[in-house]
Amino acid sequence: MFYRPLIRIVPDGTRIRFMRGRYAGLIVSAILSTASVALFFYPGLNLGIDFRGGVVVEARTPGPADFGAIRSGLAAAGVPDAGVQRFGKPTDVLIRLESPRDASATQLLVEKVNAGLQKAAPGTKILRTDAVGASVSAQLFRNGMLALGISMLMILVYIWFRFEWQFAVGAVVTLILDVTKTIGFLVITRLPFDLVMVGAILTILGYSTNDKVVVYDRMRENLRKYKTMPLRELIDLSINETLNRTLGTSMTVFLASLPLAFFGGETLSAFAWTMLFGIVVGTSSSIFIAAPILLFLGEHRLRTGTKQAGKAAAQAR
Repeated sequence: MFYRPLIRIVPDGTRIRFMRGRYAGLIVSAILSTASVALFFYPGLNLGIDFRGGVVVEARTPGPADFGAIRSGLAAAGVPDAGVQRFGKPTDVLIRLESPRDASATQLLVEKVNAGLQKAAPGTKILRTDAVGASVSAQLFRNGMLALGISMLMILVYIWFRFEWQFAVGAVVTLILDVTKTIGFLVITRLPFDLVMVGAILTILGYSTNDKVVVYDRMRENLRKYKTMPLRELIDLSINETLNRTLGTSMTVFLASLPLAFFGGETLSAFAWTMLFGIVVGTSSSIFIAAPILLFLGEHRLRTGTKQAGKAAAQAR
């Protein structure tokens, strides 16, 4: 029984021939991903405190934290570039600072932070102060990249066991292209790349994988149902049949992330903007990247013996 949404974004029975644009989709994707890789090397990512080192201060205000007042108080105390975010209770505040050039100046920096906090919210207590050194930052960066690599490997194994290998290769190649484009987006926007951004990329990978599995499931069903249909037509049919679900899910996640992008504060806003970009890229890549790769890899394997039928159908049109 096929999924039937209550609200249809596109009409039922659409017959859009997505595979006609397969070459354009792959070429545009390759150009964008190549440019993103080049941007990764120059000018490079804007590494956050987690990866370049810095000072982290945890504080607790007497009442619910007013982040606007805290930022203004820190700026007045001589700490204008502090990253302020909420963690835990509404009264708990996490402040991220760049490391001073002179290590002995760290205590002076913390004193400025305390002065700014007392001005913004008298009675605020500093709970903890940590300095993240260069060696720790390098280790965090390596661990973050390792997490991304392991997640890609696990996705490959999962899809390989669930579908034929052509599906797995198509999905993983597409996910790699999605990640490179997201890296390019981060370089262009100069959003800080830290552990939060690693979490955003992992979330995008999970969302994009789920989107591709939905389309792949319908393709597998149709492979069994239409045993003589040429693979190109079958892929178009499967995408059209799942288009409402794909767009509906994407719009739901997109609209849920949009308020965070505008009102989520410094850290959540950066996370949300990255998610918004990843949703658009992940949804479009399921149609214009993953599907064409599957067509190229499986045309004579998933549909053996239908080459002549495909030619005949093309001539009939």
